Amino acid sequence: MAVQQSVGPDPYFPDNGDPRYRVHRYELTLDYRPGPNRLSGTARINAIAGRAPLPEFQLNLADFRIGRVRVDGRQANYTHRGGKLRVRPAKALRAGAAFTVEIHWAGNPKPVSSPWGGLGWEELTDGALVASQPTGAPSWFPCNDRPADKATYLISITTPSAYSVVAGGRLLTRTTKASTTTWVYEQAAPTSSYLVGLSIGKYQTVLLGDPGLGGVPMHGHIPAHLLPQFSRDFARQPAMMDLFQRLFGPYPFDEYAVVVADEEFDVPVEAQGLSLFGVNHVDGARGSERLVAHELAHQWFGNSVSIADWRHIWLNEGFAKYAEWLWSERSGGRTAQQLAAAAHRLLSGRPQDLRLADPGRKSMFDDRLYERGGLTLHALRCAMGDEPFFRMLRAWAGLHRGGAVSTATFRSHVARHADDPLDGLLTAWLDRPELPPLPTQDARVA
Repeated sequence: MAVQQSVGPDPYFPDNGDPRYRVHRYELTLDYRPGPNRLSGTARINAIAGRAPLPEFQLNLADFRIGRVRVDGRQANYTHRGGKLRVRPAKALRAGAAFTVEIHWAGNPKPVSSPWGGLGWEELTDGALVASQPTGAPSWFPCNDRPADKATYLISITTPSAYSVVAGGRLLTRTTKASTTTWVYEQAAPTSSYLVGLSIGKYQTVLLGDPGLGGVPMHGHIPAHLLPQFSRDFARQPAMMDLFQRLFGPYPFDEYAVVVADEEFDVPVEAQGLSLFGVNHVDGARGSERLVAHELAHQWFGNSVSIADWRHIWLNEGFAKYAEWLWSERSGGRTAQQLAAAAHRLLSGRPQDLRLADPGRKSMFDDRLYERGGLTLHALRCAMGDEPFFRMLRAWAGLHRGGAVSTATFRSHVARHADDPLDGLLTAWLDRPELPPLPTQDARVA
């Protein structure tokens, strides 16, 4: 598995991340008090310098008070302005050297601004949550905020005992002392900083389905008053998990959790091993079931197989959109062909100026990207046939598990699995803004 990390800054977010080093592990020790919205933390970051010596390096961190910064145990000089923490070690780091950064910070966390509104840490009426895509992670911890720089995480969070803490990964311990409880989670799989999920609230926890021997444990964390509706709306998630494992390969993480916050969200938010929904996504009538499928599919496409930089976001969203269509087809709803036709009609009435392979920052969350991404995969399925197409998808998820990829990686992957050259098809769908004709073959899930 090769990680296709960009050599230079992300073209959409040049101020985020530092490509001159890679992080191996974050160990975060946090204390959060919901009333005053007060967060204090210590980060221990294990990293490796790149091919050149590092006289200085940078992390992204929002407007907190910095207590101290150490590199390999020695006090380091730093500046902290405009969301950038620039660190100058006492001695330049050698090329390829492993090093450890320790940072203490405290303050009142709030979302960081973006073209899509506030991102990251959000204080709720009674609790907090993190929704960081694409650049919100620095709202609550110092990080090398680029999607291809994936690391493991150990997160310890202390809160008043009335609150539950849910994070992506496995809960290792929960320890109560006096009026506070400390929750310790480990995410052992490589994780992009924007995919580190967290929710703090008053939840009831339920098991979704019976995972059985070797199955995937799935839990829901919801406000108690929503339990009856949740039980219906998420009842078919275990069947989704079974279908997606058959179509995409083994679920890539240890377990999967969904949180329903007692607030309304514009859209659900994926994190690694965790998805966050709003109260408006729970209606007791499965009105948001396609979104349940969409967020689950991101665990394979977007989270396990991540993108090298944000130009390639269709590899996240187009795949999750197509998973919605596959679930609909398999569960007795409209077929993928019918949904593709509806998407094609929609796009045909919209401006024809979006290039899927490089949509530009302003259009990276445009509805057209999602729909056209789904149509691109449907076009490949129609051209390849079901068996080769799904074999290709499983190989894609398996070969690049834990890694980061680009559109060029996907083109090469398709070429290895297709009996006939598909360069023209991919060029039409990925590179040209004009909408190609609707793929006409009605291909159903085997």
